[in-house]
Amino acid sequence: MNTNMNAALLGLFSGFPDRRFNDALAEVLKENLPKRDLIVFISADPENFEQNDDDRDGMHRMLAEFGMAFAVKHVIDRRTTSEEAVRLIREADCIWLMGGESTLQIELIRDLGIDTELHKSKAVILGVSAGSMNLGRNVAYIWDNPHWYEALGLTNITIKSHYEEGEWFVPRLKEMSMTHPIVAMEDMSAIYVKGDRIFKVGNMHLIDHGEIGPLTDKDLEAIR
Repeated sequence: MNTNMNAALLGLFSGFPDRRFNDALAEVLKENLPKRDLIVFISADPENFEQNDDDRDGMHRMLAEFGMAFAVKHVIDRRTTSEEAVRLIREADCIWLMGGESTLQIELIRDLGIDTELHKSKAVILGVSAGSMNLGRNVAYIWDNPHWYEALGLTNITIKSHYEEGEWFVPRLKEMSMTHPIVAMEDMSAIYVKGDRIFKVGNMHLIDHGEIGPLTDKDLEAIR
């Protein structure tokens, strides 16, 4: 069990092909976001300012569609000073680590000094795609020069988002799973952690010691 999380709720998403939640994913958020003054997004493409603003607005619309609009929304990227980033994280009711390039996102977080603030935060903390991966302790970087790197560690779960059977990266994930088990999440799925409770919504799989099988609740509890 991970004891380094103070968040009111941790949510790890794979992806949203239609840029919207389904009812099952949104229901959990609606129950856990009673206060919606400030939402803060953390970019995974920190120098692409125009795209970051568009993604901030688009992801906020996903929440607003289900009656969860926030009074104020901000995005943290390379325009943001360290002082402002720390203030935003401390004041946020919800923090959302965006998708994109995972290594650029974790570099931004550390450069701005908000990694410690994320551990202290009692907000609802969400991640999608690269953001979900960086919420874990270890990230399986599968691209050029595959390797493991250490991320935030708000959970011990290692995520691979956008999983589909037969994808090119599956053999690489099998090889890397000899070191750590990997949860391969299909799109429109989520893992939620609240206090001592952990549960999943949607389809996902466990890759461990080179084998792929269904992810059971017992597996999820063991690797949390």
